[in-house]
Amino acid sequence: MTQTLATPKPRTKVRQPPGFGLRPGQPAPYFAVRSTANPSFHFDTLGGRFIVLGFFGSSQEAEGRRHLDQLLALEGRFDDTNICFFGVSTDAADEGLLRQRLPGIRYFWDDDRALSGLYGAQSAEGFRRLTYVIDPALRVLAVLPFDPDPEAHQKALHVLIGRLPRADDHAAVPLHAPVLIAPRIFERGFCRKLIALYEEGGGQESDFMREIDGRTVAINDHKHKRRSDHVIADAGIRRECEAALRERLFPQIEKAFMFRPTQIERYLVACYDTDPGGHFRPHRDNRTSGTMHRKFAVSINLNAEEYEGGDLRFPEFGSRTYRAPSGGAVVFSCSLLHECTSMTRGRRYCFLPFLYDDEGARIRDENLQFLGSAPGSAAR
Repeated sequence: MTQTLATPKPRTKVRQPPGFGLRPGQPAPYFAVRSTANPSFHFDTLGGRFIVLGFFGSSQEAEGRRHLDQLLALEGRFDDTNICFFGVSTDAADEGLLRQRLPGIRYFWDDDRALSGLYGAQSAEGFRRLTYVIDPALRVLAVLPFDPDPEAHQKALHVLIGRLPRADDHAAVPLHAPVLIAPRIFERGFCRKLIALYEEGGGQESDFMREIDGRTVAINDHKHKRRSDHVIADAGIRRECEAALRERLFPQIEKAFMFRPTQIERYLVACYDTDPGGHFRPHRDNRTSGTMHRKFAVSINLNAEEYEGGDLRFPEFGSRTYRAPSGGAVVFSCSLLHECTSMTRGRRYCFLPFLYDDEGARIRDENLQFLGSAPGSAAR
């Protein structure tokens, strides 16, 4: 199912943290807002690089222009790989004047100042220009006020940006994503059986879930995701899958994460193919009303030795990739930002269920009302 994102201006979706403003070390609040790149840009997908977020107000005002010019003077550092820049404008007139320059420079449109309020730039006392530097784990690294001392802001900003390490080195120690790698969940023969099932029945283009106007809808966007899925209809094969998960994987999840799964969502064999360029860009699996019940994602490789690329990566924890052996699983929280890297050779086959508990089942039932299409499509 293809869903075209609407072009009318949506209100900024925010999660208001307790208290006012943000301090170094705090998580940067997630939001979705219009930008030069996307009518609904999801900030939580930016993990894995440093982010400079500048609240300059209006480029039509002298001090706003001066603030923005200080930020743009660092354009050579904004490469999208290590550092990116987003300017936040509260002036609708800026939309016709400010252009993104790739790589590295984009703008958020904050006409209602909801985003400015979320980050402490807008308060009952008025608007204050400031710059945030956010680390690759999406935590506040520094808050640099522009008002009332622009020269001090410029000096502090240049010193801080000049001292930033590579994104992979920001923690000063090697990082490991909080994932469980569990070998020997499926037998090798069963892996081949599932691959044959896909080859015999074929796959359908795989969509992903997006929150649009309060509804959870399935959309297709080849820039974001390219994969084909075969939904397992055979009841006997589904029982074999379930038995292996409950007997071999669930006890390990309970031991590692102190969580006891009771529910399994979707039985499908997925295929990432080098032709036509299989991938799944950074995303989280529980960010919509129709998916918030999901607790853990499971990725069981069926032919790990037969392809290149197509590995799991968790950008907030560096560029390292993860691959379970054939029949083995990688298990991780649905809240983690993750991606399937681009395929470079062959085909990757995998079994991809989501797990949750009885409380999650209650939430799922309650949120069926927010699905934008038939309830059965939400599990794809």
